[in-house]
Amino acid sequence: MFRRVVVGVSGGVDSAVTAYLLKRKGFDVRAAFMKNWDLIDENGYCSGEQDWLDAQKLCRQLDIPLEQVNFVKDYWLEVFGSFLKDYSAGITPNPDILCNRHIKFNLFYKHARERMGADAIATGHYCRSSFGPFLENYTEQDRVRLLTGVDEIKDQTFFLSQIGTEALRRTMFPIGGMMKREVKALAAEVGLEAFARKKESMGICFVGKRSFQDFIGEYIESKPGGFVDFETGRVVGEHKGLHHWTVGQKAKIGGCLKPYFVFRKDVERNVIYLVAGTDHPLLRTDMVYAEDPVWLNRPDDWVRGGVLRCQFRFQHTKPLVGCSVIETDGHKVFVMLDEPLRAITPGQYAVFYRNEECFGSARITKPGPSMVYSDR
Repeated sequence: MFRRVVVGVSGGVDSAVTAYLLKRKGFDVRAAFMKNWDLIDENGYCSGEQDWLDAQKLCRQLDIPLEQVNFVKDYWLEVFGSFLKDYSAGITPNPDILCNRHIKFNLFYKHARERMGADAIATGHYCRSSFGPFLENYTEQDRVRLLTGVDEIKDQTFFLSQIGTEALRRTMFPIGGMMKREVKALAAEVGLEAFARKKESMGICFVGKRSFQDFIGEYIESKPGGFVDFETGRVVGEHKGLHHWTVGQKAKIGGCLKPYFVFRKDVERNVIYLVAGTDHPLLRTDMVYAEDPVWLNRPDDWVRGGVLRCQFRFQHTKPLVGCSVIETDGHKVFVMLDEPLRAITPGQYAVFYRNEECFGSARITKPGPSMVYSDR
């Protein structure tokens, strides 16, 4: 059923080993390099240029046809435009989730299927499909499930929690059952050691080597305003713009007994409210409001209007927390956490799990009321 597979290659070790494993399995492998960003930084550097060269080197070595697919315009419209709009509104977005939803598992998937004749696509993500790493368990009638990668530290289901099920059904994740160290070891073993030695790209892809503050300052005009102590109402400093700050972030205010942390941003007044101490009760809540959920697979035991018991996270590196989920209508979700979490941030995503399955996610609109002081 699945003969031709188009693999997304990035120039890194994960997609290199993915391509190798597909080739070894005997698939008719084609490769595509997605060009999503084409600007250079102030030092004349663009990481995408080196990645493209490395992708070409890999495909020559493995004897795989390669083409570059230009999604720059789409990326600006669907991902970067939303990113800037959110930051301008004082919201902290997650562009990686948007990129996977709109580009990799939508436009790239359609390009591979319609233009490159692919029966399936493959990526180097650390996650698994219930259909197997090479879709060997695929059936037309069964629902697909997105499962966490074996490497818990590298697991990327969080970032795939908003993708469409049509693409997920026909996506292979060949390295999802491997640890990162095993991927690098295999690369070295089969002559791909140059990719194993390559430094991993971290952070937001389009920021590059610049500091985030310098980068965001190029696109959003700074609008100075006040840092205000939420409890006293006293102005304790000045910020250069709401877009430079996120909930829970430490604010360096001189002459204070305790360090201040961002509690809330008031867009209309251009004020950032601060609280003293990283563990301040106002930074913690056990309720979350979210909207526009995407369900990769609705649990069979969740009836409409009922309560879903599952697990929650809004940062991919943090432990899962038990929760109860209620859909208040088709577009809104209320989450009650089993324990309070710090700095629930509007614009981030509430991602839902049970055991090893990722059900999907919803975009956080606001945290619930903060935890009250124990002595009040």
